Amino acid sequence: MKVTVVGAGNVGATCAYAIAEKEIVNEVILLDIKEGLAEGKALDMWQTAPVRLYDTRLKGVSNDYEASAGSEVIVITSGIPRKPGMSRDDLISINAGIVQSVTESIVRYSPDAKIIVVSNPLDAMCYRAYLTAGLPSCRVFGMAGILDTARYIAFLADELEISPRDIQAMLLGGHGDTMVPLPRYTTVSGIPVSELINENRLNEIIDRTRGGGGEIVGLMGTSAWYAPGNAAAQMVEAIIKDQRRVVPVCAYLNGEYGMSDIYLGVPVILGKNGVEKIIELKLNVSEQALLARSAAAVRSTLDVIVP
Repeated sequence: MKVTVVGAGNVGATCAYAIAEKEIVNEVILLDIKEGLAEGKALDMWQTAPVRLYDTRLKGVSNDYEASAGSEVIVITSGIPRKPGMSRDDLISINAGIVQSVTESIVRYSPDAKIIVVSNPLDAMCYRAYLTAGLPSCRVFGMAGILDTARYIAFLADELEISPRDIQAMLLGGHGDTMVPLPRYTTVSGIPVSELINENRLNEIIDRTRGGGGEIVGLMGTSAWYAPGNAAAQMVEAIIKDQRRVVPVCAYLNGEYGMSDIYLGVPVILGKNGVEKIIELKLNVSEQALLARSAAAVRSTLDVIVP
């Protein structure tokens, strides 16, 4: 069994390495446009196998999509970061073109694959991949909710000085400033988080979660990769092992939550067929309004790639 990760940058390489260590497939293909980059990183990772004790083979290739043939899952991390002087619309347009080209190539060689999009802006790139792939929407979805939830849980664990393993949380909406954390659905071993953290402090943690990516950029001058790469690997594992995990992913809505023809972060059951089912939570008026606001922000990005 094979998984391909397209894009050998920090996120893609971290994702490929995490998948290899999980030993859930026979081979991981790491593919990049830059000659030698994927080959070098894959070789370096493979040389950790005697130390980390895993058997998953890693192979790096440059622009050789034929090497990805027959992949069960393909993770797309390709794209460029926003550069000085570049408008938001320019970034969306460029990355949409990259995602379209990548999707056309991977579908040619792996028509039965499930596609996980990680490229930003995430929600718009999922929609672009979906339009290009011509596959059922359940097989094209994005990674953001798991990352955002992980950040939320990490901040809560710090605040409460407890293990993050004991915290369960859920977020909805677009990836970024308009994400919708749900304190009502956040618990610590079944205890509502509102009983452990006062409302003002909880709102501060929620605001920090919304700006979690920006905080890391401010510290390092570049975006995160350990958490995003591992979050995508967790999704791959859920699919390959048919775990039917209940996780938030960027999924295509067709009437759920009163919305249609849009990719948005929602809880789903993730298994061997991809998005097995979208779970509709009962939102209150305030939560529904926040989700609508998030959806409006996502649609504004879609206008750039789907006039």
